[in-house]
Amino acid sequence: MIFAAGLGTRLRPLTNDRPKALVEVNGVPLLQIAIEKLHLAGITDIIVNIHHFGEQIAAFLARPPFSDMNIAISDERAKLLDTGGGLRKAAWFFDDGQPFLVYNADILTTLNLNDLYAAHTRSQALATLAVRERPASRAFLFDKNNRLCGWRNSATGAERIALANHPLHPLAFSGVHIIHPRIFELMPPPGEVFSIVETYLSLAQNEIIQGFRHDQDLWLDVGKPEQLARAQELWTW
Repeated sequence: MIFAAGLGTRLRPLTNDRPKALVEVNGVPLLQIAIEKLHLAGITDIIVNIHHFGEQIAAFLARPPFSDMNIAISDERAKLLDTGGGLRKAAWFFDDGQPFLVYNADILTTLNLNDLYAAHTRSQALATLAVRERPASRAFLFDKNNRLCGWRNSATGAERIALANHPLHPLAFSGVHIIHPRIFELMPPPGEVFSIVETYLSLAQNEIIQGFRHDQDLWLDVGKPEQLARAQELWTW
């Protein structure tokens, strides 16, 4: 699943007339970059959620080469459901009982998605989160075995501990995760608005939520104009 329903407020005025997922890096829309990366990893079935200027994304996916791919749309134009609620709405798409990948449309990374999937398979975790050691005001807290134990906002001092497996180490989420479909049984019902982060923190005490470190990879959140400018320098096609 590609999360593409965000409002893109940090990228205004670029997102005043288009969705964030169609903002371009060196002439290539972010959504196209994400889809191509997933296909290079062997992923052939994709669902994309839409909200802000969602009709533009629908039209974009309706033309070649995307029209020849198995790409579904989860329409949140009537109600934006946040990451957890958006994933819950798309649960029907993941009906084969196999772990699936979730990918934010507004990131660029050299992370090897097959390595992430393999790590998830070995761990038997409910979810495996790609994480890095980088400056971030909000970070997940992991124990020495990279099991999720909590969350911290260093700017406000807010902290939430699910497991007191000290010492805990802060790692920033990269916006890529592998999830077992069993998670849908543990989520609020369809139609509710909630964050996937909140879901992970609620489940961490009783379920294994694993971190997958990829500090060696390039990674960029293309959510602000200055980061978009940096992306133009780092990524070429």
